[in-house]
Amino acid sequence: MLPTIKVMHCVRPDKTVMFLAIDGRLAGFLGVGDPLKDSTPSALQALKARGLRLVMLTGDNRTTAHAVAAGLPIDEVIAEVRPTDKAAVIATLQKGGHRVAMVGDGINDAPALAQANVGIAMGTGTDIAMESAQVTLVGGDLRGLVRARQLSEATVRNIRQNLFSPLVTTRWEFRWRPACSIP
Repeated sequence: MLPTIKVMHCVRPDKTVMFLAIDGRLAGFLGVGDPLKDSTPSALQALKARGLRLVMLTGDNRTTAHAVAAGLPIDEVIAEVRPTDKAAVIATLQKGGHRVAMVGDGINDAPALAQANVGIAMGTGTDIAMESAQVTLVGGDLRGLVRARQLSEATVRNIRQNLFSPLVTTRWEFRWRPACSIP
């Protein structure tokens, strides 16, 4: 049997430990994890700067989730969530008055992507995640999410201007005409 101390020294907190057995006897262990992309911290910081509340919703254990979130501008970590419960967590956030955008890449994320106000699939993920989401980030880079949000805000601003401007102009014309008319 491998001593616990050996496991703890050989595996970083941002990894999940998997034990290997041969014929029912412990033979070794692996530390498995998804490395963050270099662009992730700056993308999350840009979203945070736009006033968004960032929540990490993951099936990973608490220790791993908090280790991954350390140093990132994440407001809350919700860990050890089973795939079937992710959509329920999203629904609870929505019932609390939050508009929720969910970013996911796997089959486990599909129900939560469908439940979210905006489901965003990573283009490097599974087909079912992309089919469940309203938006797919080609290339799987979160900076695409920042650009999509900026484009969305600019589009909404343009729509508001196009709706509001004619109302103001029409009103101004009605007030201006009588003062400028020559009999």
